[in-house]
Amino acid sequence: MNKNLNISKKVEQLAPSGIRAFFDLVLGMKEVISLGVGEPDFVTPWHIREEAIYALEKGYTSYTSNKGMIELRKEIARFLERRFGLSYDPENEILVTIGVSEAVDLAMRTILNPGEKVLIPQPSYVSYGPTVDLAGGKPVFLETDIKSGFKITAKQIDRAFTPGTKALMINYPANPTGTSYNKEQLRDIARVVLKRNMFVISDEVYDELTYDFDHTPMASFKGMKKHVIYLNGFSKAYAMTGFRIGWAAGPANVIAGMTKIHQYTIMCVPTISQMAAVEALKNSFKDVLDMKREYMRRRRFIVNALNEMGLDCHNPEGAFYVLPSIKSTGKSSMQFSQELLERKKVAVVPGTAFGKSMEGHVRMSYASSYENLKEAMARIKSYLGK
Repeated sequence: MNKNLNISKKVEQLAPSGIRAFFDLVLGMKEVISLGVGEPDFVTPWHIREEAIYALEKGYTSYTSNKGMIELRKEIARFLERRFGLSYDPENEILVTIGVSEAVDLAMRTILNPGEKVLIPQPSYVSYGPTVDLAGGKPVFLETDIKSGFKITAKQIDRAFTPGTKALMINYPANPTGTSYNKEQLRDIARVVLKRNMFVISDEVYDELTYDFDHTPMASFKGMKKHVIYLNGFSKAYAMTGFRIGWAAGPANVIAGMTKIHQYTIMCVPTISQMAAVEALKNSFKDVLDMKREYMRRRRFIVNALNEMGLDCHNPEGAFYVLPSIKSTGKSSMQFSQELLERKKVAVVPGTAFGKSMEGHVRMSYASSYENLKEAMARIKSYLGK
């Protein structure tokens, strides 16, 4: 082949998503209970769907501002003020994106110069490292373990800082662990960020699904607002994954940079999704609370069931994931996952999809019905011979 027709070496060397690669195996299999993909099993609340339908009926089918509809940006600003006492200018400090995934990519490409480093707690969501790579940066992974509840500490961050470190990527409550941080833990991290003069890219898309204490945005600490690129969206708490809508809030110069890239690659988020998002922010308090209560019920069940089977499982503080240890079985993460799928028709994700240090773990999502979880736990117990 003509070497000029080869694809980019960076892209060629990029590993495919460990989640999607595994779930290609599931396609076409019958009677599988999937505890794999991180998607709410609830249908988007009717009043949000109705607003999307109504938007179509009224003919809202054209482009919006690159930044997103001003009505939505104002509603996001009102939500942040009302919920957390945070003040953002909807004109210059908020950008509407295609989910949080696009926002992560935009943030990396906006702040990173070639070779600059981003500190990322491991295990981490599968896109964080690759988006740093694609932006020309260097991901630096900070390992955690089940004994610490998969939490990084301020000391770890401080020790990992070296010349050329530009940012910390943090996600809480976290995918794949459900780990979150209370106010004191976050304050300690904020002190290090200020001391080292770093950016923080803070993915807080699961914020409304925090169970054991109140969620505290990283941007709420004194002096932190100018350091934080605050990412959030509608997929998880509002069960709006298919609407593909998120947002970023941050310093005006960062948001302006992200908007430049966004306008050349995306143009704008679909109008219908934006109209639905306005409705979600205005009138979904009860819907979110009802879903949260059900997730908490499922969390209690799955954590207890796994620990009773001898699969050491931490108690997640949010989101809808657990990352139990399967080391007691003597099997690798991939072997355990493949055998469980083939023999008992239960799909989980090998822990190694979220970092090499997660060998000996698997991720399970409890965004599945209580009945499905009961059957899945019975099948896993049978697979273990218990």
